[in-house]
Amino acid sequence: MVKILHAADLHMDSPFAALPEEKAKLRRREQRELLDKIAELSKDVDIVLLAGDLFDSSASYWETTEALSNMLANIKARVFIAPGNHDYCASRSPYTFMDMPENVHVFKTPQLRAVELPELKVRVWGAGFTSTSCEGLLKNFTVPKSDYIELMVLHGDLSPESKYDPITEADIAGSGLDYLALGHTHTYSGIRKAGGTFYAYPGCPEGRGFDETGPKGVITGAVGKGEVKLDFTELPGRRYRIIEADLTGERDLVEAVARAVGEGYPRDVARLILKGQYPEEADIEALTRALEDKFFHLTVKNELKRTRGLWDGAGDDTLTGLFLAKLRRMYDEAENDEAGRELIELAARYGLSALESREEWRP
Repeated sequence: MVKILHAADLHMDSPFAALPEEKAKLRRREQRELLDKIAELSKDVDIVLLAGDLFDSSASYWETTEALSNMLANIKARVFIAPGNHDYCASRSPYTFMDMPENVHVFKTPQLRAVELPELKVRVWGAGFTSTSCEGLLKNFTVPKSDYIELMVLHGDLSPESKYDPITEADIAGSGLDYLALGHTHTYSGIRKAGGTFYAYPGCPEGRGFDETGPKGVITGAVGKGEVKLDFTELPGRRYRIIEADLTGERDLVEAVARAVGEGYPRDVARLILKGQYPEEADIEALTRALEDKFFHLTVKNELKRTRGLWDGAGDDTLTGLFLAKLRRMYDEAENDEAGRELIELAARYGLSALESREEWRP
């Protein structure tokens, strides 16, 4: 068996437009540092398969190109890169002007090609995007019969209607590959099998938005002729988290949300969604200020429904408003009569039920 590391969809130099400028710059620096973590995991493998969208566009910052160069120089394994729809090969592409180490091979055309590694009895196939879209590369492809372990690295979409190298399970099953290392989908797919071919998406190594929550990492392990021993290896890094807080029945907004958040996640980017019913208009700015130290960055989404008070609408120029206004005056005048106030509230509830054709009035 041959030991591999399979990664994809780093999307380095992402704009992180939802973050303040300084935090966005920090996130881009952290993306570059992620390369060192991948290089460290690669020290005991034979082959590294990078399945595209390493960059967020076909251009890049100088610092990012330098970081990738340093990473590749520190990897002793053979490295194979299949550019995707974001980092496609073009005149400004880093893959065009970078001086790659001898152990690195970039598949720069949308035609499937193979590199043979006789010392490992492995053949690595691949192809790359040269624009933002690509025809189905795996269609009607079958490896020649041999005793080599057949690997392929490819950026593609498991959707027959996609413009991003559409792939079907029938294509995979007919390929005769031992392992197909895919990129494009940003969530770990699990190790799957079609026909005799194992395949997987590792997902992105680190999230960049609230559509990329949960564990992030790479795939590591071994591939043999007709067998794999592969696992998902989680990488440390910032996560995106969605936290929901139900405020129904609560009276102190900050205190209730603080309980829901607990100690928080100081390294992570969070979206807090306020749900349920609350009797007052929520002060979102004050809440954000009170909680911002518990996260790297916090946004609050207000989905609260205002609780209807018994006296809401008192004084409106309607029959209901006039009815409530009269009872509210009686309620206020009964300041020292608790039993009298309870009776007035009960009368208001019964009256509202009748006026609104309800069996029972509820807030």
